[in-house]
Amino acid sequence: MELKQLNYFVSVVNHMSFSKAAEKLHISQPSLSKAIKNLERDLGFQIIERNTRNIRLTEAGEVLYSRAIHLLSEMTIVKKEMEEVKLVGKGELQIGMIESVKYWLPKVISRYNEKFSDMHIRLTEVLGGDNVKTSLRKYETHAIITNQQIKEVDIETVPLYKEKLVLVLHESHLMAKKESITLKELESEPFIISTKGFQTREDILHAFELEDTIPTVKYEIERFETALSLVSENLGIALIPENYLQGRHDFSIVSKTIESPALERTVYLAYMKNRYVSPSIEAFIKEVKLFFEYIASR
Repeated sequence: MELKQLNYFVSVVNHMSFSKAAEKLHISQPSLSKAIKNLERDLGFQIIERNTRNIRLTEAGEVLYSRAIHLLSEMTIVKKEMEEVKLVGKGELQIGMIESVKYWLPKVISRYNEKFSDMHIRLTEVLGGDNVKTSLRKYETHAIITNQQIKEVDIETVPLYKEKLVLVLHESHLMAKKESITLKELESEPFIISTKGFQTREDILHAFELEDTIPTVKYEIERFETALSLVSENLGIALIPENYLQGRHDFSIVSKTIESPALERTVYLAYMKNRYVSPSIEAFIKEVKLFFEYIASR
């Protein structure tokens, strides 16, 4: 049994067609059929049942497919690790992030570029907890800055800092000039909140629950930028991370701190524990940690 045979087998299953798989693999259909038959001969049992209209996996084929997917994924990771072994100052750094890190991440990158100016840096938003785990395990990212505390044996999650979720509302809003506001006062306001699956949404709903109240959700969004656009038109109110407001100059938006232990979150740096990374990538992870160690010591 060879890796090429497993790759062919997985492709056939994914496409549920020999002809489509052959086209994707850039080989002839007879060659693909022969490779699968040779794999079955080597294994000693049938893994795919064929008829003129479709194909389906045998029980043994289902077991082999799940194992093959895992093995091929691991081989892809090994290949990427080997590509990085000799990289010291060149290559690609893949970083996942949440929106609110935009105020400090450029500072870290600026310091990092002083040592590794030839690195190509790719920044992508990775938001949900499952997305964080998948992205790291599939080697789509080397490290992720997230508000999700990932509790997995293969993933290191380092707390960086805490930040509050603050209320944002239009300057003309009746509550804009109040010194203190409770969540109970907000229950009838048109509320802007993240869609399901976002940790920020869960934190906000939990905070309202602790006050024995429920917000009137009018808008569901995926980006804080959208929330602020709605607030700037006085269409609703929102709770967003305080750091997201740093550097903004929209004076029509007012922010207020609401006293609630639930309206505070921790931001983490997450990365795989036992995966090889090049010195240049390891240096970025260290740079992020040092940045917040320095801030904490001041």
